[in-house]
Amino acid sequence: MNTGTGPDPLAATAKRVAVLGGGAGGLSCAVELTQRGHRVRLWNRNPATVAPFRSGAIGHTGVLGEGTVAVETVTADLADALAGADVAMVCLPALAHGAVFAGLAGLGCAMPVVLNPGHTGGALHLRQVFAAHRVPLPPVAELSTLTYITRRRGDQVRITGRAGQVRCGALPGGEPAAAAAAALFGPAVARVPDVLASSLANVNLVLHPPGAILAAAWTESAKGAFTFYVDAMTDGVGRVIDVLDAERRAVAAGFGHDLPPLTGEMALVGTVPPELAGPPGPGRPASTAAAIRAGEANQSISAPDSLTHRYYREDFPYAVRPFQALARIAGVPTPMADALATVAGALLGPDAAGLDAAGLGVAGLDRDGVLRLVRG
Repeated sequence: MNTGTGPDPLAATAKRVAVLGGGAGGLSCAVELTQRGHRVRLWNRNPATVAPFRSGAIGHTGVLGEGTVAVETVTADLADALAGADVAMVCLPALAHGAVFAGLAGLGCAMPVVLNPGHTGGALHLRQVFAAHRVPLPPVAELSTLTYITRRRGDQVRITGRAGQVRCGALPGGEPAAAAAAALFGPAVARVPDVLASSLANVNLVLHPPGAILAAAWTESAKGAFTFYVDAMTDGVGRVIDVLDAERRAVAAGFGHDLPPLTGEMALVGTVPPELAGPPGPGRPASTAAAIRAGEANQSISAPDSLTHRYYREDFPYAVRPFQALARIAGVPTPMADALATVAGALLGPDAAGLDAAGLGVAGLDRDGVLRLVRG
């Protein structure tokens, strides 16, 4: 029995959707889209990742109900996943984006592509990869954060949260088709003027790096035996978050966007109680750390178990680094982001991977040039 949200009212316009990613995010996306009446083709590069779902059945528990959904196809062949699809949903870590974008370009993908999430600079990264392959750019939209709080457990996915609102930016040229594809997730998707607004609304850019750095010794010694958003979210960590968040908002303002503080964004998503959200200051009902600790969906999430965890290997090279690149173009100093990145470099060792200005396709551009690129 499926006790989820039930068929979407727009089921008459049901789409065939290639969900790219067999981790918790992709599985959660497959569950919700199937519940909404769409036909899902689930893909993951590693056959072992999707092997438990070869029958087409995906078990799930949590906020989307408890039960099983049946997807149309489960495959490790990207061309097979895209065959006959109307939309491609990329639900993968930023670490996997380069290879997947190259795969899509190699297949001449022309259908709308939605990045759920876009992380920081995901749509620009995709644009640059397609340009390098000399392939026309499809309609592209990115979401500011993953639409779920979710963890995979064996052959099931446990979905403990569904975002109340995420921001959606689209690249010029394919906005209507890209926005329509993103709207398959329902009214929680809020349009913003460009992909800079969606990328700079990425909560993980601010939420993860301070705690990851300040708890690094604990991570190595305890190997994940503590909670990241409660045990490691001390008031001191929260104050570092506030400084980094002020830099994020200043960079956004440099490109013409007025974004809310981190706790305000998290309240929209649903991971901070709304009554505790707001800008730092004397009139605020709770500190940043206290507001984050109070988020019900945050409280059971374990800390990283090593320095290879994505809070280190993804959030610094693929969130902080592109943020620094955008900040330089906007002419906004980011001493806290720079300090955290310097310490991360020492912790993790030299690593050429990551998303810099060249990877974003903005090297050599000034602020106005970047705005023309993202707005047409």
